[in-house]
Amino acid sequence: MEGYKQEFIDFMVESDVLKFGEFTLKSGRKSPFFMNAGAYVTGSQLKRLGEYYARAIHDNFGLDFDVVFGPAYKGIPLSVVTTIALHELYGKEARYCSNRKEVKDHGDTGILLGSDLEDDMRVVMVEDVTTSGKSIDETYPILKNQADVEIVGLMVSLNRMEVGKGGKKCALDEVSEKYGMPTASIVNMREVTEYLYGTERQGRVVITDEIKSALDAYYETYGAKE
Repeated sequence: MEGYKQEFIDFMVESDVLKFGEFTLKSGRKSPFFMNAGAYVTGSQLKRLGEYYARAIHDNFGLDFDVVFGPAYKGIPLSVVTTIALHELYGKEARYCSNRKEVKDHGDTGILLGSDLEDDMRVVMVEDVTTSGKSIDETYPILKNQADVEIVGLMVSLNRMEVGKGGKKCALDEVSEKYGMPTASIVNMREVTEYLYGTERQGRVVITDEIKSALDAYYETYGAKE
């Protein structure tokens, strides 16, 4: 596993973004872990977050694109910090763009924040996590309705590796297949589990034998089959 991936896993734990226990997800599933990207709140955290996204984008999609697009609402700061980090790490001058939930009809009108979109622009999408692909189903048409852009890829921070709507493939793979675009994550839950299991962070074992058993049981039920 690349060094920055290990750093990112530790970063999620240190920032209290990735938690283990018992959680009820929006889908109704009872999950032994939960990731809340809204817990990145300080300047140093956001700076580091952008750098991890930039590195993962560079490694998976390259730098031949024009715009970083983040769906509202959590994708808005993600697109901003990633654009800044791309410039600082690689000298890449990309634009940021996000959507509004409601169209604004005065002042800075329209549904977009940041850069306008134009035909033939190449766009990288950034999200925190994709569980079902619902947010992409909502935002992909918005992008295509604004201009005939090319989606270079979708980058999320954590691939939960759970089955999506089809019941077999994980949501990221379903999104890739449905929209014909590459998808990737900074890390996935297999990497997280292997890296953290039985090891101490900040004086405590993050993934104990009990939590590991709960994770195994969860993925036996909800894990992607292919």
